[in-house]
Amino acid sequence: MSDSIDTFLQDWSRAELTGDTDTLDRLLTDDYTAVGPLGFILPKAAWLGRHRGGDLHYEAFSVDEPAVRPLGPVAVVTATNHTEASYQGHPVPGVLRVTLILTSGDRGWQLAANHMSFVAGTPGAPPIPGQAAAGSAS
Repeated sequence: MSDSIDTFLQDWSRAELTGDTDTLDRLLTDDYTAVGPLGFILPKAAWLGRHRGGDLHYEAFSVDEPAVRPLGPVAVVTATNHTEASYQGHPVPGVLRVTLILTSGDRGWQLAANHMSFVAGTPGAPPIPGQAAAGSAS
């Protein structure tokens, strides 16, 4: 199972990097939902629309250090997402922690949902709690 999930993650990463919406459409469930690092929600059409409209541009996209928890026909994957990207010309944070919910069926593994979170202290993310206050006291 882990090998097929690793293959899925490689295929998804490549499709995101290249903006391949045909492959992404196949890899995402029809009811796919993403929660972004600022709490916004994107259904499948909006997720694909980021690429179709040309608003999102990746120079790099990888899913690293995946921890896979198989739960029958579902798998929960916790990983680090490294990117070099811009959205509407603005830089996108380069390091996110992601939780991916995969489901397996007739079409193989598909991504049903993902949740993205900033990694505090990385470029583009909020500071590590307590560090800003400690740094301003001197």
